[in-house]
Amino acid sequence: MQIGITGLGRMGGNIARRLMKAGHDCVVFDVDAKLRAALAKDGAEAVGSLAELVQALEERPRAIWLMLPSGRVTEEAVEQLGGLLQANDIVIDGGNSFYKDDIRRAKTLAGRHIRYVDCGTSGGVWGIERGYCMMIGGPEEAVDRLDPIFSALAPGLGDIPRTPDRTQGDARAERGYIHAGPSGAGHFVKMVHNGIEYGIMQAYAEGFDILRNKDSKDLPENERFTLNMPDIAEVWRRGSVISSWLLDLGAAALAKDPKLKDFSGFVQDSGEGRWTIEAALEEAVAADVLSTALYARFRSRQEHTFGEKMLSAMRFGFGGHVEGSEPTDPKPKPKAPQGQPITRHAAR
Repeated sequence: MQIGITGLGRMGGNIARRLMKAGHDCVVFDVDAKLRAALAKDGAEAVGSLAELVQALEERPRAIWLMLPSGRVTEEAVEQLGGLLQANDIVIDGGNSFYKDDIRRAKTLAGRHIRYVDCGTSGGVWGIERGYCMMIGGPEEAVDRLDPIFSALAPGLGDIPRTPDRTQGDARAERGYIHAGPSGAGHFVKMVHNGIEYGIMQAYAEGFDILRNKDSKDLPENERFTLNMPDIAEVWRRGSVISSWLLDLGAAALAKDPKLKDFSGFVQDSGEGRWTIEAALEEAVAADVLSTALYARFRSRQEHTFGEKMLSAMRFGFGGHVEGSEPTDPKPKPKAPQGQPITRHAAR
């Protein structure tokens, strides 16, 4: 099958390579000429613009996969393609767009009889080897038309044991991809997937932090342990109920650098964690773990938060504690607050 791909970064380029390896023809475009040249060397037909990409696709209806950053870049690409494509052509957004944007875009393109498919794509830089888990939204006929593409990108059955008693349901799920529902459903499922990912990662991070600090001088000497982080990560990978691919990645990092000296501790968020919490609020669903995991990422970007300053101020207020200066700092201490204590009010 012939497909156009725009956005040839870490995932987009590897998606094209995996498809070509499976025998599909890829026409590719990226604003970075070096990325285009690299894909051309690997067997793709590289072009210099979105307009040229559309023109180069001979197989009808045409299908163009976008692997671009969410937001303005994707918005502009979809708008431009809406003016270039014809009836029954398909636009696939494989990035991390907000699902409500998908619903709006699909409605706009449907007015021009262009079909829109949103594909939540998980697999990262390892997808070229392991395959990509995909959660797809859009019109059924468009998704079915693209099945050879999705099938080639998916991991397949592999060596994962089949789920006991699973005798019904979409067989594609066992191969690593599903048609989740109408436009927006694919990215919605992927959004929640990423929210869960935040929570799992935070649980590992906190657990290893507790293990690492078991030799703290604040503990009684007979309760201090110097624990081997790489060995603990490794043994948990082997038969433990908390084994996972994320733990595999953590174990690999610890094996290379047990103190993780090359990592700053600054943790970015892609936006999907925030959208997941927004969805939970809209649905009145409690999401304690996912919310905390998101806030922990915000916290990682600051040395000292305003909240910590508030804690310090309150500790001084009720106990005269001067953070960081006791007992050796010769500087004068702030004066204790004057006046009456705050009165307690009855519950309201």
